[in-house]
Amino acid sequence: MNQPGRNSRSEILAPFAVRSFRFQWPADLLTSWGIEMEVLILGWYILTATGSVLLLTIYGSLQYAGTLIAPMFGLAGDRFGHRNVLCVMRAIYAALSTAITLMALAHVLTPVAALVIAGVNGLVRPSDLAMRNALVAETMPGDRLMAAMGVARTTSDSARVVGPLAGALLVTAAGLPFAYAVVTVFYAIGCLLTLGVGAPYAAATRLASLSIWRDLREGVAYVWDTPESLAAMWLAFLVNMTAYPLTLGLLPYVARDVYHVGQTGLGTLTASFAIGSLAGSVLISVIGRSIRPARMMVTFSFVWYVMLLVFVHMPGINAGRVTLVLAGLAQSLSMTPMAVMLLHGAGAKFRGRVMGVRMLAIYGLPLGLLAAGSLIPRFGFDATASAYCVAGGLLTIGIGVRWRGALWPLSAPANTR
Repeated sequence: MNQPGRNSRSEILAPFAVRSFRFQWPADLLTSWGIEMEVLILGWYILTATGSVLLLTIYGSLQYAGTLIAPMFGLAGDRFGHRNVLCVMRAIYAALSTAITLMALAHVLTPVAALVIAGVNGLVRPSDLAMRNALVAETMPGDRLMAAMGVARTTSDSARVVGPLAGALLVTAAGLPFAYAVVTVFYAIGCLLTLGVGAPYAAATRLASLSIWRDLREGVAYVWDTPESLAAMWLAFLVNMTAYPLTLGLLPYVARDVYHVGQTGLGTLTASFAIGSLAGSVLISVIGRSIRPARMMVTFSFVWYVMLLVFVHMPGINAGRVTLVLAGLAQSLSMTPMAVMLLHGAGAKFRGRVMGVRMLAIYGLPLGLLAAGSLIPRFGFDATASAYCVAGGLLTIGIGVRWRGALWPLSAPANTR
């Protein structure tokens, strides 16, 4: 009678039987907590110091400045080891957060300085998720990959629950310098734990004799010539441009100007979306072996847009929180199967480069944020956000129809369990 419960627990715990994952999970967790705390702390500082929604969207956009060079990070991971690249990236996070801590202590922090540091950070941070996913695929047996990806995503999803609330409470209780010192400690410990992840990368020697541009062309050509991968890239670009802006860069505006709440209210809105994402990640870790990745990716992307459209028209913050939970659930049930589908298809040779190309899709997020920053003052939040949701939902259907042969049949490689 208790067998289902035992099976669920064993699916969730199975990835931890791999030594590398026992280091990677807490390393990713602390890094994710630090990122989410930093995003809220600095975003709220810029908004309150300047009162400008345009500067807020510029700040959000700068965090993704590195999307155009993400394939280079993927290539570096394939050449020198994903663990080594990830360690260097996380050391950079720690150094930059230390700089902000020291400026805040010396009372010389300004919105301009914050934007400059956010821009430097944004050159590196977009590739963090790609390196994480590649490391999981590199160190995890294939039959555990879907479950492992679900468990791995709980690090970022739980951070979106804990990080914004913790960041808001720390700033309110102890001030910005202390809050940023905590962020720095999280980054530093995460970097040290990352040193224990993985093993020497077997493909590095093989790639060393090839040119950088040839390696990159091979990765891009693989994506372009593989229908399910190309469809996933277009869908990833679409959701980054029209869905993520509503729950990432624009939530401070929604909290202050739509719901008229402060940092704590903003934290609860961010946490609501993250709770849904966390629930989705846990669900995937339990039922991973029965998931048809491509079908799930398209279906729940559409559901995500529906839930966001409902959120836009919710009259109060409590109803808004509920719909954000459902939107977060749909987001997780769409994006995690997408990552697994791409990793399965790429294999060891293209894994880093394909995930690097996947990160290029994040470039849609700053484009969407900047457009929203110009449209909201002219047309209002409701009209702008509704247009994003309707356009995104229709284009998702279009992607599903255009690549139906690669995404929908149960026998398609993209739906391999």
